[in-house]
Amino acid sequence: MKKLINESGDVVDEMLDGMVAAHPELRRLDGTNVLVRGDAPVDGKVAVVSGGGSGHEPTHAGYLGEGMLDGAAAGEVFTSPTADQLNDMIQAVDAGEGVLCVVKNYEGDVMNFDTAAEMAGMEDVDVEQVVVNDDVAVEDSLYTSGRRGVAGTIFVHKCAGAKAAEGGDLGEVKAVAEKVIDNVRTMGMALTSCVTPEKGEPTFDLGEDEIELGIGIHGEPGTERADIMTADEITEHLTENVLDDLDVGEGEEVVTMVNGMGGTPLSELYIVNRKLQSMLDDRGIETWDAWVGDYMTSLDMMGCSVSVLRVDDELKDLLGAPAHTPALTVAEE
Repeated sequence: MKKLINESGDVVDEMLDGMVAAHPELRRLDGTNVLVRGDAPVDGKVAVVSGGGSGHEPTHAGYLGEGMLDGAAAGEVFTSPTADQLNDMIQAVDAGEGVLCVVKNYEGDVMNFDTAAEMAGMEDVDVEQVVVNDDVAVEDSLYTSGRRGVAGTIFVHKCAGAKAAEGGDLGEVKAVAEKVIDNVRTMGMALTSCVTPEKGEPTFDLGEDEIELGIGIHGEPGTERADIMTADEITEHLTENVLDDLDVGEGEEVVTMVNGMGGTPLSELYIVNRKLQSMLDDRGIETWDAWVGDYMTSLDMMGCSVSVLRVDDELKDLLGAPAHTPALTVAEE
């Protein structure tokens, strides 16, 4: 294993310190693996928070800032944050208007966020949560009951964060988040396994001439192992599954995301996007915006995922609203 680390047990702690050093507009809660906006709590605004295991950078703390998240909790690599730390985060960002927790559908995350919400509720903090389950590949997995929450979560962060920034109340912010969840689907694939710092070897074995379809973001195997395919063939497989599940059709508008898993060059992601947009054109589906890059990774895995979000005027306004975070900036028009 070759990695730019010191001790495997210090990876998350040192990563967070380095992130705050690079982005002084963020701050770390003492004694925790929680980062929050430096101006948190923001008076008069609903707070939006998220969190989960590390190894998915820039998710989650990369989306802290104006127009997106107020707090992000980092568990150890591929491990849920503790309920105590999630409660600390909720308490730190609450300005009296309530807190929305955006949770990816993994059993540890859901359980610990549930507990943290109960703890915060005993301190009179109004907490709501939504659970993202955009992955079309796997109904139940090693980590979930139901579908996994994957890269579509970033669209939830963006829209819910924008609604909160414009002054929406807790119920309105939650409703927007649920609207995104209802209208986004994702499927991913891997060319290689990832290597976790603790294990120091691939999470699963994949031959030189094999790929894995339907993978999650924790290095768990997918739904199908196949012989190596061209970029266009891979994109067709992912996109057809996503579009069929979302049931999006001619004349509708979408926002797309080609998300890198951490080890794939941007040039290859653009090749995937080329085919994705061609397929949408062929179906008479209009792309309102196309995102291409590393938004939710799986350490050093080579591969990608395709997400499609059906949008209306409300979601377009929220996606286009200003945001200023380490990983995503949307300028004011």
